[in-house]
Amino acid sequence: MARTGSTALNAPLGVAQRAAPRYRYQMQPLSKSEHAALERPDHDRMLAQVQIWAGINSGTGNLKGLGTTASLLADAFASLHGEVELVEPAPVEKVLADGSIVEVAHGRHLVTTVRPNAPVQLLLTGHMDTVFAVDHPFQEQRWLDEGVLNGPGVADMKGGIAVMLAALSAAETAPEFQNVGYQVMINSDEETGSASSAELIKQLANGKLAALTYEPSALPDGTLAGARAGSGNFSIIVTGRSAHAGRNPQEGRNALLAAADLALRLKALTRDGLSVNPAKIDGGSPNNVVPDHAVLRVNLRPHSPGLQDIAYNEIKRLVSIIEQEHEVSIHLHGHFNRPPKPLTPDAEKLFGLVKRCGEDLGLSIGWKSTGGVCDGNNIAACGVPVVDTMGVRGGSIHSSDEFLITESLVERARLSALTLLRIAQKGAI
Repeated sequence: MARTGSTALNAPLGVAQRAAPRYRYQMQPLSKSEHAALERPDHDRMLAQVQIWAGINSGTGNLKGLGTTASLLADAFASLHGEVELVEPAPVEKVLADGSIVEVAHGRHLVTTVRPNAPVQLLLTGHMDTVFAVDHPFQEQRWLDEGVLNGPGVADMKGGIAVMLAALSAAETAPEFQNVGYQVMINSDEETGSASSAELIKQLANGKLAALTYEPSALPDGTLAGARAGSGNFSIIVTGRSAHAGRNPQEGRNALLAAADLALRLKALTRDGLSVNPAKIDGGSPNNVVPDHAVLRVNLRPHSPGLQDIAYNEIKRLVSIIEQEHEVSIHLHGHFNRPPKPLTPDAEKLFGLVKRCGEDLGLSIGWKSTGGVCDGNNIAACGVPVVDTMGVRGGSIHSSDEFLITESLVERARLSALTLLRIAQKGAI
């Protein structure tokens, strides 16, 4: 399938055509090594990779599909001539509908390490899993239009992984990049919160100057995600006492009613900068029995660390009140797995570098705050500046309408490669 061209991408490198910027920036001509490196990304090769990887179901719970995908990615990233390993997932617990807590299996995570003793160290991350389970009806790819590919994970984020690999391969051809070492992590559980890879992310972020993550752009026009809210998922197990609903209801303690009361009180915590979504209550009983069991599932999205602390303290306070008023016992399971990601001065500096690189390539790069979360939240919480939407342009992710704008494969690979080379030249952001 032919791809749609664009004025900026088809212009000779270094002769970028730019839209009117919102601030005055003197474009920096590309050096000889930059020019050579940015000629390297190949559209057809990258598209073929995306289609092969997206052709394998790698839903977070599909361990077989994830294993196949991990092997293919390990082979692909071996071309960087670093150390490639598949890391075992950390144990993860899950609360079932009956309130029992079980361990959930996850796929292994890919880690590639290149020049670990270099003076400048970077982290690049992505994920191999998708939201589409092995039995989901959305399994095939099709062309929606010239240069627009519809398929599971083509944007989120098989396309992003192809961009990452192409950018690193391009940067590796430039002499100045030999002063940079980096680690690549592609985990198997990002779509469900990275519970089995959170500690790995923390370890890999240690000592890194900056990080790039390859989620698709926040908007199809290439806008990046800036500040992000945090996210916490909780399963609240409520245990009451059964009784006959007609003969002796007063002796029962209604767990379902207690869970519903708690859901309403939690929802009332919603305010500017904090959203609360009670999502589901499992449990109940036959109509003639006072239910003695319920599990409330709730998600909270704080936009600042302070609001996260307030939210957690409020959850504990409300749990205590419900226990006393309804005479039930409650077990709180879960935590804030994605800390809020504010735009720190170092993060703004990194965004500024990406923007300037975009200007030099004829791309207008902007960013906006979002309530969505990703591994960029976890990286930022380690004190490492990160731009976490360096992947492809596309849209409708997490749905059967997901699409990839294929011309963005080379476009975004060049943007990443130039960003990496500018960091290499300065030894800083």
